[in-house]
Amino acid sequence: MAQLLESLSRWLVNPRANPLAAWHMRAVASRLKKYGLRYEDLYDPYYEMDIKEALARLPQEVVDARIQRLKRAMDLSMKHEYLPKELQAIQTPYKSYLSDMLALVKREAAEREALGALPLYQRTLP
Repeated sequence: MAQLLESLSRWLVNPRANPLAAWHMRAVASRLKKYGLRYEDLYDPYYEMDIKEALARLPQEVVDARIQRLKRAMDLSMKHEYLPKELQAIQTPYKSYLSDMLALVKREAAEREALGALPLYQRTLP
């Protein structure tokens, strides 16, 4: 039963197999392109400490580009405008810059936990 549920959940989120997942990905991509954002720009470093640690390990140019994209998106949103169509066409909303480093941070945290070491950071949400 567990294997069936696992395969069903993998199918639900796989855009190659599930047309609804593909449609959802296209809808999210079109919204991100309107503001010039990437999907990983939406990750909140104050909510998950692993994301904060992964961002701290990235090169400064990558972090600065992320901050610039977020500022531009907020500015466009406040003005009730979108990027021009020619700029929207060159946006790459699913180009990853954080996932490799985030996976490394999560592997290190899991390894620390397996070895019985104290976590690098502890935080409770208010």
